[in-house]
Amino acid sequence: MKIAVCISAVPDTTSKINFIENNTAFDREGVQFVINPNDEFGLTRAVWFKEKNQAEITVINVGLADTEAILRKAIAIGADHAVRINADPTDSSYVAQQISSYLKDQGFDLIITGKESIDFNGGMVHGMLAELLNIELIHACTSLEIKNGKAEIAREIDGGTEYLTSDLPIIVSGQKGLVEESDLKIPNMRGIMTARKKVIEVIEPQSTTCKTTDIGFEKPSKKAEVELIEAENLDQLINKLHKESKVI
Repeated sequence: MKIAVCISAVPDTTSKINFIENNTAFDREGVQFVINPNDEFGLTRAVWFKEKNQAEITVINVGLADTEAILRKAIAIGADHAVRINADPTDSSYVAQQISSYLKDQGFDLIITGKESIDFNGGMVHGMLAELLNIELIHACTSLEIKNGKAEIAREIDGGTEYLTSDLPIIVSGQKGLVEESDLKIPNMRGIMTARKKVIEVIEPQSTTCKTTDIGFEKPSKKAEVELIEAENLDQLINKLHKESKVI
């Protein structure tokens, strides 16, 4: 079984976020990037299939040279091949077109993406891939098994869980539940050394037009300072809630 896992580089949640060029561009200086968590859940599940079913895993990223660190981590975790499409991932449509141009005619049985990235939370690439490749998509999956050439899947829906079966090939967008955080693999020394020597395939992007442009970014407003009121000053508390906060 051939599995493709799409991964993106996102800022570590502990990173301090800033914007440059009059707040129209994200400042990458000094920011630590990691594998998007939803993508890592999918990669970990793919490695499980590799161990159980002798699957072959290819990880794919649209990004510049600075994303090669996450590709090497993916190899250290268990991926067999890594492909970097040498382009700045400016919007979801552009990313989907670049990935689909690589995936078509490659004969992948299973394509795994995260349900969304934790930086822009767009959640659109997997749907666009399904349309461009004309392959069935099942979104927001929390369980995935492959048995007798069919996928058995559970996914979140409003108010419950839906269980499905599907023929291959299929695109699956995953999230926590596909595996748990405790299941995530920490690269061992052998995996790290293998990843260092592995050749990452770099592909130049297809000629296509971005459909969106960032106009500007704005940080959330600073939260007001907390004002503590002594327990015995109930009248003062009620007055502030009524006249200042206007919640009563």
